[in-house]
Amino acid sequence: MKIETYISQLLYRYHCVTVPGFGAFLTEIQSAKIDEDTATFFPPSKSLSFNSYLQNNDGLLANHISMVEKITYDEAVGYIKIQVFNWKERLNLYGLVAVKNVGEFSLTIENKLVFKPFEQLNYLTDSFGLSPYNATVLTRDAAPEIAAHDIQLLPVINEDQTEVITSAATQMVSLPTAKNNFNYLKYAAVFAIGIGAAGLYGYKYYENKVVQETLLVQTKVQQQVTQKIQEATFLIQIPTATETVSIEETKMPFHVVAGAFRNEKNANKELQNLLELGFAAKRLDKNESGLYPVIYGSYHTYAKAHEEMAKIKKANTAAWVLIQD
Repeated sequence: MKIETYISQLLYRYHCVTVPGFGAFLTEIQSAKIDEDTATFFPPSKSLSFNSYLQNNDGLLANHISMVEKITYDEAVGYIKIQVFNWKERLNLYGLVAVKNVGEFSLTIENKLVFKPFEQLNYLTDSFGLSPYNATVLTRDAAPEIAAHDIQLLPVINEDQTEVITSAATQMVSLPTAKNNFNYLKYAAVFAIGIGAAGLYGYKYYENKVVQETLLVQTKVQQQVTQKIQEATFLIQIPTATETVSIEETKMPFHVVAGAFRNEKNANKELQNLLELGFAAKRLDKNESGLYPVIYGSYHTYAKAHEEMAKIKKANTAAWVLIQD
């Protein structure tokens, strides 16, 4: 049995998946971004990292394997130990281990474990079906330059000139002489005055017509509204009882865990120590794995819990965030 598939399944649902005796895979939500150099848009995603100091068994992975494979919890823990042993052996022999759909582990010269996640898989369910998009760069063609010799100049015509030269090939168009200009202008002026008078009369007629039709429509609408008001019957209901609105207690599903103990006395002892240190510590109910989690505190958001965990890690590197549905 290989546990890579079960780790990948849990990363869709949880922000922390611990492999007992090896380390924990942590996820953090990243906003959408754009790579300006390649003009590529990336959807929101979960960034994946690894912490080799978180090796305590929180029961999440073993319980999931137990339910899927229909085996006991202890058998699932045994399979995890075998897989971790194989990973460490391959690291010592080859210096490289690949976890399918998760990432790749390697050892440095200083014998430090380095994790490189596979980026082709997005564990954020809200971005399901979204993939990176490459935008097409649009370019505009420059306007063609016009050479000076391509510009054709029009001939200049004097005011007293009675003929217009249309081209060098020479068509001649005769214009009326100045003597006849007065007669043409006289008839044109009379014609223009007649058109103007007709247009003014037509506009006045159209304007009066619009006003009359508007008044008719308004009168008809007013009569219909008055009739509806007269026919309407108003019924006002007075409530006989006051409704009681219950406000649910705000949930705080994110907890910073100090440890999970199989012995209840040890859990109570750890709880007492945290209370004496000033933490708002609590002991959660026994989980499905038979463990008693002891927490530093509970928070409304994962971001706040992660922030507090970062502070607590200075004193306790094994602290981690538990998410309860």
